[in-house]
Amino acid sequence: MISVQDEFQRLATLRKELGDANKQYYVLDQPHITDAEYDALMQELLNLEAKHPDWVTPDSPSQRVGGEVAKEYTKVRHLEPLLSLDNAFDQADLREFDRRVRQGAPTVSYVVELKIDGLTVALTYEEGLMVRGATRGDGSVGEDITANVRTVGSIPLRLNKAVPRLSVRGEGYMPKASFARLNQEREEEGQSTFANPRNAAAGSLRQLNSKITAQRKLDYFAYQVLSANELGLHNQMEVLNYLKEQGFIVNPEYKVFSDIEEVITYCEEMAGERHRFPYDIDGLVIKVNEFDLQQELGFTAKSPRWAISYKFPAEQVETVIEDIIIRVGRTGVLTPTAVLKAVSVAGSTVSRATLHNLDNIREKDIRIGDHVLLHKAGDVIPEVVRVLAEKRKGEETLFEMPGLCPECKSPVLREEGEAAYRCQSIICPAQQREGIIHFVSRDAMAIDGLGPAVIQQLLEAELIKDAADLYSLTFDDLIPLERMGKKSAENLLKAIENSKERGLAPLIFALGIRHTGEKAGKILAQTFGSMEKLMGATLEDLQAIPDIGPAMAESLVQFFKLESTERFLAKLSEAGVNMTEEISTKPQIFAGKSIVVTGSLKRWERREIEALIEECGGKAASSVSKKTAFVIAGEKAGSKLVKAQGLGIPILTEEEFDILLK
Repeated sequence: MISVQDEFQRLATLRKELGDANKQYYVLDQPHITDAEYDALMQELLNLEAKHPDWVTPDSPSQRVGGEVAKEYTKVRHLEPLLSLDNAFDQADLREFDRRVRQGAPTVSYVVELKIDGLTVALTYEEGLMVRGATRGDGSVGEDITANVRTVGSIPLRLNKAVPRLSVRGEGYMPKASFARLNQEREEEGQSTFANPRNAAAGSLRQLNSKITAQRKLDYFAYQVLSANELGLHNQMEVLNYLKEQGFIVNPEYKVFSDIEEVITYCEEMAGERHRFPYDIDGLVIKVNEFDLQQELGFTAKSPRWAISYKFPAEQVETVIEDIIIRVGRTGVLTPTAVLKAVSVAGSTVSRATLHNLDNIREKDIRIGDHVLLHKAGDVIPEVVRVLAEKRKGEETLFEMPGLCPECKSPVLREEGEAAYRCQSIICPAQQREGIIHFVSRDAMAIDGLGPAVIQQLLEAELIKDAADLYSLTFDDLIPLERMGKKSAENLLKAIENSKERGLAPLIFALGIRHTGEKAGKILAQTFGSMEKLMGATLEDLQAIPDIGPAMAESLVQFFKLESTERFLAKLSEAGVNMTEEISTKPQIFAGKSIVVTGSLKRWERREIEALIEECGGKAASSVSKKTAFVIAGEKAGSKLVKAQGLGIPILTEEEFDILLK
């Protein structure tokens, strides 16, 4: 039986892994897990948060639409948020989606399209000419990749029929033939190869040199027109036909169904035919066809209620567990990992699979030497499904957790009520390494260019012992490191210097205090305003703060009692790291109110005005409902404005909103 504490620990692990994955994909352009692996982690997180709704925090990856914009590219604000889709993994999920849809719209038809395994590209046309191509980015703000988009032959530079403005969403992808040729060329040149066509397409469209993009032979399928109703289009079928008329290539494998059982049958047929196409697909997208019904069904914070992505079932393969090794994490938890006989599953070669904890090993009766079935849930993180006990020869051996940490030889203990075994040493090198990786992560001190490999080199060279030592690094320290050129060293030193001004909230999160996440960091920073005052807080002071529970309060008190904590913070202070936060004094005039912003604004960027709403106690909502307090409408406000007017919801201009703030 998994305890609540185990689930909470798993929640924290999932959030960190998803945060790291976002940074690798959106910022560094070096994805280290597949989309399917990401989906599985996200699904596990969503399941945990559904089970424990009080654990959901605004900073959870489940509350995010997407990733972060890379600094090398110009920011592009999308006219409407490019939302992600919820996932379905089996027939039950599809039937549940249909049930929810028909509660709000009893009579609907569904358009089913192939889900191309590429990356979203948003195109903007003015007076019939293509003026911008952008990545999805975080859904609201993407990256301007216009020069690269122009090299894709299937993207029309001029529409067949000019309109004042047209915004199109579609999928940029690399055909299998182009992918095979590219990897062969890279292998011959001694370069690393791409893991799959999706990674290759993403890397190609985000090249700084568009000549390289042109050589990669990319392609594009269009599938959406933003604000389609303004063009007199009433459903998705009309959109697809309109796109073809305007010169776009639309994937021809789409169908319309009136019944979810027909949809399910088609999904199962395509799962068996997925490999016959000259491009990778990882599922299908099911959309309510009629736009008026889409409008009635509305949106959640991150996805439409009228569409869902069906992911193909995972492949299962047989392999052998050759050994079980231990990985020590940031909090000292020992995680057993299976060393597998290398096997290809869901498009990649797998030689490792996490076994989570000893309870999981015992429950599945996993032994070293066992033949096992392996899968990637939703084409995901490798996981042992079950042991093929009938293939045992009697030579298999039971696994036992070590009594001493494999990294530092300190005692390992399992606390009562926990599934985890922990190293008891606070100076364990593995914990220090993982702690530094957390310290420099995006939501913490955000030191770009300081990945695990570089951190490992710094530790091995004894240039650092903890994260505070990063601030004493010099150019001469960095330049001898493997793959560390002059420019990389200069950029890393600049990133380290810039991190000093991150502020108190990210710093609290960066410290890795048990039970204390990013949201708690913000609450504590706004409550105390300085690290000095936080360090002096009593257990009673902390428990009096809303959202700071007993476990977190106790953990904070114990953390700040440690001499090692005092020494670490003293080093940060001496290095000039900012340990203060300006406490907001804005009156909570929008407390409990849901406010929607729509259209193009003149005075504020979308994120700025939404942050202002939240600072004043309100909720910046993405869709209009009867609970909306008022709508702030800029120029070219579309369907949200129309719906608000129909519901009789007050409409404010930017100027009128500004008056409210004064």
